[in-house]
Formats: sequence, C-alpha cells, structure tokens
Amino acid sequence: MTMHPLRFQTAIMPNCGIEEFIRRFKHAEDVGFDMATTGDHFVDWTEPTRPWLEAWTALTAVACNTSRIRLAHYVNQIALRNPAMLARQALTVDHVSGGRIEVGLGIGLTIDPAYDMIGVPNWTNKERVDRFPDYVEVVDRLLSSETASYEGEYYSATGAVMNPRPVQSPRPPLVIAALGPKMMRIAAKYADNWNSLSFAEDFDKQLAEVKDRVARMQDYLADAGRDPADVRFSYQMFDPASRASGGAIGYYCSPNLFMDMAESLIEAGMSELGPYYPALPEQYAAFEKTGAELIPELKKRHAS
Repeated sequence: MTMHPLRFQTAIMPNCGIEEFIRRFKHAEDVGFDMATTGDHFVDWTEPTRPWLEAWTALTAVACNTSRIRLAHYVNQIALRNPAMLARQALTVDHVSGGRIEVGLGIGLTIDPAYDMIGVPNWTNKERVDRFPDYVEVVDRLLSSETASYEGEYYSATGAVMNPRPVQSPRPPLVIAALGPKMMRIAAKYADNWNSLSFAEDFDKQLAEVKDRVARMQDYLADAGRDPADVRFSYQMFDPASRASGGAIGYYCSPNLFMDMAESLIEAGMSELGPYYPALPEQYAAFEKTGAELIPELKKRHAS
C-alpha cells in the first residue's frame, strides 16, 4: 500500500507549437491533475521531422501561464547538459513557477538520433549508468547549498555559487527514473521520487513487473539506510497498444478499466500515477472525466 498521499500527473509531449503546448498544461490544471510533465529530447526520437520544443524553455513558458499544477521533465537526459547548468535551470524555473518544479533525471536513450545530429557522444548504457551518480551528486549539492564543491570521476564543481536560493526548501525534489538494478540502487540513495514504467505487451505483465520492482526497491532502500516512507514511487501508464490503435489510449476508452488499473498499481505500492495526455482530441472528454471525477474518487478511497 502507498505511504504517500496519492497524486496524478500527465505526460505532455512538446510535439506542437508553444500555444498548443501551454493549452495542454492549462487543460491538465483545469481538470484537476496534480502535476504535468514533458519529455527531454533534441527531436522526437520516434519521428524526428515532426515539431518539437526544447524542454526547459517550453516549461518556463508553461510556468508563466499556470498557477497550481506542479511541473517536471520526466526525465532530463544527462548527456544533453552539464549537471551544474541543469541545476541552475532548475533553480530558475523553481522561481519562475513559485516553487512548483521537480527535477527529473535519467540516463536517456542510446537509440535517440539526436546525438549524431548535434555532435554529442552517444555513451553506452554502462557509461551512462557509471556517470549518473556523479551527475546526481552535483545537482543535489548545488541545489542544496549556497556554495558547493564536488570532485567526481566524471563531473566536478568548484565553489559553485547558487544565489538566489530555491523557493522550495531544502531544494526542489529529485525524481530519478530507474528500471534496472544499478539505477534503482542509485535512486534508492538519492531520489525523493522513484519513477518507472513497463513496456510489457499487456497490463497483467506490466503489473507483475511493477510488483517485482517495488519489492526490490524496498530492499535497496533498506540497504541505503532510508525509510521507504521518504521516497515516493511513481509510474508512467504506458499503453503498448496505443500506436497500433491510431493513438487511442486504452484506459481512456473505459472509466472502469482506468479505475481497475489504478487500483492495482496503488495496491502494488505506487503513490503517483501518470496517465498520458491524449493524442486524439476525441479522447479529451475521457481525460476530463478522469481528472474531474475518477481521480478525486481514488483519492477519497485512499485518503488514509
């Protein structure tokens, strides 16, 4: 069972113009979602020629046009930015948003074509994982301290001044995306929010994967000397059949299906669920019902 108050976020891709991007976030805020997130790539890695906006710039515009909803990138790719500069970006958007930003971090995708496009080294997964603790340490230290230094194998900072201090104290929450054992152990050490998803071909298999990962994360947290109550467990509700269905998301086709899936994931230990923003306008009504009716019902059931 979850140990955090339930919250719901929706994933909104920046595959449109800025006006439409802002509209989607305002839509999510208006219908009752707690949080909305976006992706961090140079291009849409599945279809590089389609429109795409840069993650931090676009989310800054969203912060200026929303008032309540929390904001994040799920998640920033470490290969695209120096960690100290990312910390500065996060600090800035923390102020722009009035303390609504969360800092998502992950290793990114080796199959992303952007690395060749922009001349950035496409590290192997092993090197990405090896670099990741240093990267998180720099981000954590800079956001937590007015002046910070760190000397790691891959990243360092020397007397880095972070003024002004973040709106959120002691710093904006760190969200770490982790699926495999090594990354999950890093998340167990540093994360305020551990984020995951499953690409399994049906929900029963996804749920089995979730339960296995939750059990392992509990062990990793114990090994790290952390109380599981200190870490939120979040899950992206990926629908593997959506692309074959012309973009239709299955759980928006049936309120009962959404409720059953959500209940199963909550029972498995998730306290944040992330249904995707609809790709099809004909599913907007179901999205609105989810935010305005289904989510409040789930929160009411699990208020204790």
